[in-house]
Amino acid sequence: MFRRFLSAAATPFRAAATPAMSFPLKKPCKLALIQLATGNDKTANLKHAGEKVAEAASRGANVVVLPECFNSPYGTEYFPKYAEPIPGVTGAHPPESTPSYNTLSALASTHKIYLIGGSIPELDPRTQKLYNTSMTFSPSGALIATHRKVHLFDISIPGKIHFIESEVLSPGMTPTLVDLPEFGLIGIGICYDVRFPELAMLAARKGAFAMVYPGAFNMTTGPVHWELLGRGRAVDNQIYVALCSPARSAEAGYTAWGHSMVIDPYAEVVAVTDETEGIVEWVLTPERITEVRKGIPVTVQRRFDVYADISVVGPTEE
Repeated sequence: MFRRFLSAAATPFRAAATPAMSFPLKKPCKLALIQLATGNDKTANLKHAGEKVAEAASRGANVVVLPECFNSPYGTEYFPKYAEPIPGVTGAHPPESTPSYNTLSALASTHKIYLIGGSIPELDPRTQKLYNTSMTFSPSGALIATHRKVHLFDISIPGKIHFIESEVLSPGMTPTLVDLPEFGLIGIGICYDVRFPELAMLAARKGAFAMVYPGAFNMTTGPVHWELLGRGRAVDNQIYVALCSPARSAEAGYTAWGHSMVIDPYAEVVAVTDETEGIVEWVLTPERITEVRKGIPVTVQRRFDVYADISVVGPTEE
């Protein structure tokens, strides 16, 4: 089953496969992606994130998304220093050891929003392993799902970029699908996860209306692959896709590409920003999903007599 779910809002992944759905989104949902500038001061990062979440909520957002590693600089040298345990995932922890969890929970509750908290470096005190983990909170402030980055960012392009997340981090072992009762199901991935179409396929086959990817693509891969991969996941599955990046900082050791965006089920980029700090907003509608699926009905044309339906095969438990 989905081991990362923490409440009754979670849907077991190994339930019977959901048929292709024309109406996965129950009603319009305003999504806000916060392209956030971060620095070395965790307390300042959390305060700044809170200000931007409040701004997005004040403009009517139902679901607010923060970027990957929003509470810390992005880099293997930073992960151990900034890592925190997550209450409910690895047991009980004193509040002073979980400032990011506390901040996100309070923000979701205060503003009555669903808050997808980008990601933070997570410490599992039981094993001393570190993960790159996203937390999702309900409008009551309850933690309803977590996603540990499944595919670690281990790449080496000579003369351009060398980054090995697995030097410090351990990979997650399960896909994440979270139920937002008023709206429907959303799949969560983190950055490098977007390169692997299976997570989005699994989510869409289970009835998700969107995949959300907090991510920090770089100046080498960002210009050529960031939008391409997001549009690919959207057109493959006829769902909305959201990519939420940190803002770019020339002073950072790792320079993010930026360009957070929302992509519709027809693979059109409907909202996007540049590399600077800002908020990307878009209203996701059931009608757009239905229109696209009616015009190009791939959801009912798949040939599972020719190839396997991967959504029927459950993932390995963590």
